[in-house]
Amino acid sequence: MWTVVYIAPNQSAGEKIKARLEEEGLLVSLRPVNLSCTGESCQYELLVPESEAEEAQQYLALILKSL
Repeated sequence: MWTVVYIAPNQSAGEKIKARLEEEGLLVSLRPVNLSCTGESCQYELLVPESEAEEAQQYLALILKSL
């Protein structure tokens, strides 16, 4: 099961955070919050497998501090 660990304000922010989490070895999926919306004006969910959610939250805290 996939778990939402963060909602990015737009696609480019979501892609940056996704890349950073993947650098740490996590499996990450990115999808628009509203499926009829795409692009920079939409929020995006970052999802990880439930078993990696706690680890992802720890990395997220560090990533978001550095942005």
